[in-house]
Amino acid sequence: MTSTSETGTVGVASPVRTTGTAAGPPAKRRSGGRLGDRLLKGYTWLILAWLFLPIAVMIVFGFNDTQSKSNVTWQGFTLKWWGRLGDYPDLTVAVFNSLKIAVTSVVITTVIGTLMGLALGRYRFRGQGVTNLVLFAAIASPELVMGASLLSLFVSSGVQTGMETVIIAHVLFSLSFVAITVRARVVGLDPSIEEAARDLGASTWVTFWRVTFPMILPGIVSGALLAFALSIDDFVITQFTSGSVQTFPLWIWGATRIGVPPQVNIIGTLIFGIGVVIAVINTVTARRRT
Repeated sequence: MTSTSETGTVGVASPVRTTGTAAGPPAKRRSGGRLGDRLLKGYTWLILAWLFLPIAVMIVFGFNDTQSKSNVTWQGFTLKWWGRLGDYPDLTVAVFNSLKIAVTSVVITTVIGTLMGLALGRYRFRGQGVTNLVLFAAIASPELVMGASLLSLFVSSGVQTGMETVIIAHVLFSLSFVAITVRARVVGLDPSIEEAARDLGASTWVTFWRVTFPMILPGIVSGALLAFALSIDDFVITQFTSGSVQTFPLWIWGATRIGVPPQVNIIGTLIFGIGVVIAVINTVTARRRT
C-alpha cells in the first residue's frame, strides 16, 4: 500500500512477509553439500584401502601354512614361521646389512641435513638458489640415473663397491629429504622466541639447544624417519653400488626366481610395525609439546 505526501513523493509500505518458497534452495544446497562430503569421505577411504591392501596381504601371508616354496596361495593358518626366522642364514645376513646401512646413513644424513636445513631456512647467502636447485634435482632425478652416475663415479675413482659405497649412495639420495624437511620447519619458527632467550642472557649455544632444537625436533625426526624408510627398502641404487654385499631387497629379488618364503613376509611385517610405532610415538610427543 502506498501513501502520497504534500510534496508528491511516494512512500512504499513495509514488505509483506512470505513463507514457503524462501527456505527451499538453502535446504537443497545443504543436502547437496552433505552428499558431496560423503562422497569425498568414501573416496578417501577407498584410496587408503587401496594403499594398505598390499601391506595387509603381506601381513596375512606371514601366517600362511604353505607347503611349497612359493607363498602365493592361502593354505591355512599357522604360527610356525614366526619361530623359524633363522631358517635362511643368507636372509638374516641381508636383513642385518640393510639395518646397518639404514642406521648409519640415517645418522650421517640427519646431522648434515639438519645443518643444511638450518642454513637454508634462516640465512641468505650467495649460492642459496643453486643449493635449493640441487636439492630438488636430487629428489626429482630417477634412481636409475643416480645409481648409474654413482657407479661411474666409483669405478672411475678406483673405489671398490661394497658396504661403504652403499652407505655413501644412501646418504646422497636421502640428504635432500632431510634438509628440505628441516628447512620447512625452520622457516615456520618465530624468531622473537630466540631473541627473547638472548635478551634473558642465554648464549648462542644455550639458545640453540634449549630453544631452537626442541622446536625443530619434530622436523628432524620426520626427516630421519623418511630417510630410514627410503634406505631400508631401496633397490635400484643399491643394486648399482652394492658389489658383493646383499641387502634385504636384493635378497628378495633373487628369491623370486625360486619362491619367496613366508619369513620375508614376517620380516616385512616387523619392519612395518616398528615404523608405525615410531611414527605414533613421534606424533603423540609432538602433540603433547604443542
